[in-house]
Amino acid sequence: EVSLSYSGDDPRLLVQAGRSKFNLPVLPAGDFPVMSTDTSGARYSLPKEDLARLIDKTRFAVSTEETRYYLNGLYLHTVAEGGIPLLRAVATDGHRLALAETPAPEGAAGGPGVIVPRKTIDQVRRLLDDGVGAVQVQVSPQKIRFEFGEASLTSKVIDGAFPDYMRVIPKGNDKQADIDNALFSKAVDRVATISAEKSRSVKLAFELDRVTLTVRNMEAGQGVEEVEIGYSEEPFEIGFNARYLLDVAGQITGETAHFKFADPASPTLVLDPGDPGVQYVLMPLRV
Repeated sequence: EVSLSYSGDDPRLLVQAGRSKFNLPVLPAGDFPVMSTDTSGARYSLPKEDLARLIDKTRFAVSTEETRYYLNGLYLHTVAEGGIPLLRAVATDGHRLALAETPAPEGAAGGPGVIVPRKTIDQVRRLLDDGVGAVQVQVSPQKIRFEFGEASLTSKVIDGAFPDYMRVIPKGNDKQADIDNALFSKAVDRVATISAEKSRSVKLAFELDRVTLTVRNMEAGQGVEEVEIGYSEEPFEIGFNARYLLDVAGQITGETAHFKFADPASPTLVLDPGDPGVQYVLMPLRV
């Protein structure tokens, strides 16, 4: 049992537990910052599983580069596809992009799009593990508030304009490879062990029903592995950052991942047949 006691005459908090005793200095309660609640904007209720999915599928792509502060968060907004309102989360660091969406709950459509800071997203995700039921979300152009039963978290949003990500998502990639996600990710992980730490580049050479993964390192040598896939287009080669490939593979829920290519210099689109509400874009590397 822990005992807490405080007297206004002595600005210290007495903490006692068993044979332990601590006298801790305190600050005036009036100095604690007050985060006012903004009643403007949108308010809606979202199942905690849906919010957790939006976060899990995208937050790995949030940028950590402070110079481009507007990429240091998750872009949460609503869109309409075929007349159906969707709540969408997007993250990008300029080298990869992750998008996840779910049917927009009542009250979300028309609300402001906001960039939720990375630290806020991480804290919300931890609270979701402890919460039950639905999450109440209130969003305004300046703040966002999440309510989990008796707990709530209010945060300022990033004051900046998220880039037009739809221009990055390729529409005409006509080469498709159907890849066993588990086999492919293990192969990438193995050959990447000898890659240079700075680039971690891996070359993928596509031929009829197979892809050959190659990593060359002037100091550590070379690693090559072949994986059977579903591919019937013309042979070509393309390079990627191995860590980015593994990050995307870690989010694929189905057994197979669909890789859609245009050419070795253009963005690659990765789709998850097990979750049609997600899209991933990878920028290639020169290898």
